Amino acid sequence: MSDCLFCKIIAGEIPSAKVYEDENVYAFRDIQPQAPTHILVVPREHIESVAALDESNSAAAARCLEAVARIARQEGLSGGFRVVSNAGDDAGQTVKHLHFHILGGCRLVDKMA
Repeated sequence: MSDCLFCKIIAGEIPSAKVYEDENVYAFRDIQPQAPTHILVVPREHIESVAALDESNSAAAARCLEAVARIARQEGLSGGFRVVSNAGDDAGQTVKHLHFHILGGCRLVDKMA
């Protein structure tokens, strides 16, 4: 999608602090981190959100979650981490491209909101 921020990052049109990439997934550090470790994991395929997943594209989400586990090990998040994916405006999704936030590196608050 030509106007999608994450598609532009994946294409190298916008710089990012890349953490991981393979043929299906791209991961980079969030520019406004909410924890000491805050990484965004996105599929290369443009999918709007978790709400847009179905049997034709759900493998992209599975690949992202496999990458989440790999990145968490790579980042040394042995004490635990949180994975978040916002779907839609009411959830606070600001970029309409499926992505997973990895948050860790400290004790996270128990309450989600």
